[in-house]
Amino acid sequence: MSDAELLATIIHAGHNTAAARDLAERLLERFGGLRQVLHADCDALTAEYGVGRSRSAVIRALPELARRYFEASLPVGQAIRSPADTQSFLRAKIRHLGHEMFCCLYLDNRHRVLRFDELFRGTIDGTSVYPREVVKEALAINAAAVILAHNHQSNRISLFLLLIR
Repeated sequence: MSDAELLATIIHAGHNTAAARDLAERLLERFGGLRQVLHADCDALTAEYGVGRSRSAVIRALPELARRYFEASLPVGQAIRSPADTQSFLRAKIRHLGHEMFCCLYLDNRHRVLRFDELFRGTIDGTSVYPREVVKEALAINAAAVILAHNHQSNRISLFLLLIR
């Protein structure tokens, strides 16, 4: 399915599928893409013909639904099976943020998730990280490993694995 078809499926009301598709295409063009539509301001969405408060609320709820879906993919106590699992989880947690964030995923000796913490919050273009705090927290919860993650303004996420012996 195209972005327009997916969005039309979500905002479809009644039986006029063509109108929903036209609206979806208009929104994608107006805001510049699916990501921009999903993160658009409520007032900007409702200013578009065919988008009322109800449709705006549905559109604005989608990113949160996606974040919760990916967050549930790595619940506390579950082992990490692959780097892709970790990356999907962290993208859902921190990619959308408008500021830089440094966070840690604490693991036990079998790489099961003990806890996820957002340790340091920065501005739009930087964040300060204090290694002593990372180690202090890891030791406090008896973590055997820590996955360090940092989002960038370019929507990239850097990952590092720290093993504690």
